[in-house]
Amino acid sequence: MYSIIQKALLACDPEWSHDVSIAFLKRTGRNAFSALYSQSLPDKSIECFGLQFKNAIGLAAGLDKNGECIDAFAHMGFGFIEVGTVTPRPQAGNEKPRLFRLPEHKAIINRMGFNNKGVDYLVNQVKQSNYSGVLGINIGKNKTTPEDEALNDYLLCLDKVHEHASYVTINISSPNTPGLRNLQYGDSLKHLLNGLRHQCDILNDTHDKRVPLLVKIAPDLDETAIEQIASALIETGMDGVIATNTTLDRDTVSNHKYANEAGGLSGAVLCKKSQAVTEILHEKLQNKLPIVGVGGISSADDARARYKAGASLLQVYSSFIYQGPALVKELVNA
Repeated sequence: MYSIIQKALLACDPEWSHDVSIAFLKRTGRNAFSALYSQSLPDKSIECFGLQFKNAIGLAAGLDKNGECIDAFAHMGFGFIEVGTVTPRPQAGNEKPRLFRLPEHKAIINRMGFNNKGVDYLVNQVKQSNYSGVLGINIGKNKTTPEDEALNDYLLCLDKVHEHASYVTINISSPNTPGLRNLQYGDSLKHLLNGLRHQCDILNDTHDKRVPLLVKIAPDLDETAIEQIASALIETGMDGVIATNTTLDRDTVSNHKYANEAGGLSGAVLCKKSQAVTEILHEKLQNKLPIVGVGGISSADDARARYKAGASLLQVYSSFIYQGPALVKELVNA
């Protein structure tokens, strides 16, 4: 049944299909209809940055921006779920069309632009969820917030999600918010991370709950930039890093009709680039921080290769769109 529905959705407009899918999962996640996509997977428990994960395969941020389908994705067997990216204030995102499928490459281009209903809405959805597993909440800044005031947006989100998150991810690597990736470099990065580390420590004491801080980085970084980021992550006391977000590189899809569409490219074609970043990052971190590997993982072989490159946990998004819950089962079994 799931495969039939999925095939029909892949024949429709990408964003319409996404919205319909989210609405369906939101309505069915806490009732008997969840049997349409539920699966029982073996328990392969793993500990990472102080948290216990049911298995090492997670849902990446971006699919459930508003935290509306947490229970549904839990039924699919994910070992952890990351929702967001969420911003302080609701925002519509970029103009449509802004989502493009490249099925020949099992890839997607998106320039959504952090479209979400705001942090208060997301927190309310998390409160209603029955999920008791590891929940990551991915935070960002509003498009209209100047770069030099970005920390304020991240702090506001952190304050509101801390009590409800297993871990918090600082998204500074989306290519679809102007200037956001500039926060990955130099003093801007250290200023942002130091501010968030200080506030998170206060919140940890206030709520008597330790919430790890992770940073999500871009794949479009050279070795020098990766080394500098690794140094900053260690220096500012981050708990982990997610590698990687989507890419601006179009070399792998240069002949496709959508190749010149602005936005981030994800899916199977990102696998090699993301793995290369993971390998360099692992070397530069010297085992001081765990890495969550994401980007193009679409098979058991990809998963094994990413572990070998240095990742402790894995996440999927675009490959999950094309393959459905069967991918989760394959990766967990691998």
